[in-house]
Amino acid sequence: MKEDFNPIKSCSHKILAISDTMDILNGKWKMSIIACLCYKPMRYSELLREVKGISGKVLSRELKDLEMNELIERIVLNTAPVAVEYRITEYGNSLKDLTNTIAEWGFIHRERIISTMKKD
Repeated sequence: MKEDFNPIKSCSHKILAISDTMDILNGKWKMSIIACLCYKPMRYSELLREVKGISGKVLSRELKDLEMNELIERIVLNTAPVAVEYRITEYGNSLKDLTNTIAEWGFIHRERIISTMKKD
């Protein structure tokens, strides 16, 4: 038996999924951190330099949150002094296409707004 398509139910499910995603990726910095780690593992100090404008306290909190959600992993390196590296997990790497799509849209939007401002 074929199920009837219910656009209201479909929309509600999609909104719930988007809400769940936004709860995990909320804030100004998480997508930037994920985008950096999708390309290479980084130490805390490298992330602090790469993610412009983030404070050390906020970076620590965001890293803990991303680790709790299994998007990144914290690796303690066997070095003297001890160093810590952050890596994207396989699960977290599933967000790479999303970060690329958001970046593409951002480039297009920036160009659109800049060209609009130049016309004025």
